[in-house]
Amino acid sequence: MKVLILRFDAPLVSFGGPSVDHNGVVQRFPARSMLTGLLANALGWCHRDTQQLQRLQDRLRFAARIDRLGESLVDYQTVALGLPWMRPECAGWTTHGRIAKRGGLFSDATHIRLRHYRADSVHTVALALAGDDAPTLEEAEAALREPARPLFIGRKCCLPAAPVLGSVVEAESLLDAIARLPRSARADKGRLPACWSDMDPGVHGITGGRTVAVTDERDWTSRVHVGRRLVREGFVDPPEASHG
Repeated sequence: MKVLILRFDAPLVSFGGPSVDHNGVVQRFPARSMLTGLLANALGWCHRDTQQLQRLQDRLRFAARIDRLGESLVDYQTVALGLPWMRPECAGWTTHGRIAKRGGLFSDATHIRLRHYRADSVHTVALALAGDDAPTLEEAEAALREPARPLFIGRKCCLPAAPVLGSVVEAESLLDAIARLPRSARADKGRLPACWSDMDPGVHGITGGRTVAVTDERDWTSRVHVGRRLVREGFVDPPEASHG
């Protein structure tokens, strides 16, 4: 099968998980919804393209590994929306040239947020698309090479330090791709944590596998995360990066 290899190498990445109140937690591996949004952004789609986004998410298949774990970072944020210069008509918070008004009980309150990130990490993703619908894998590849808009890895402040699209390879499966693809030049030593679809066939040398339930899909019409699917988590031991 033909597989797109993505490499997320950035000062900060944010693989968002289900948030609780103001605590914006992250998870170890990219979410299916995040990868859908990344491709859609590269293709130039908008949030209102809900049917296209939902179909793309349904077709998306991926496996991922953590080349470099990096460090956990939490950004403590506060904003006092009641201050005069934070009012929409003064701050210039506009949507399509119109004032974006705020309402509700807490529209003038002080808000606290905790935003979690991984700092100085590197992640490799093997990605494929099921079926023959548009976009094709070739169209996704072209969009990632020349994206319609700037790409980010999770939150908009998480800008990549290198091109997101690494290469295009042939592999027996997505798991085979991340198990055999040489590790990043900045990768950690030893076996690397990985996740893959519970339905992906096994590959010789995969150890420590366990089944994990994740909620990483989005209802693009209601804009909330829904559902539950099973993935496998374990370790791969890919070859060292070539320095030649």
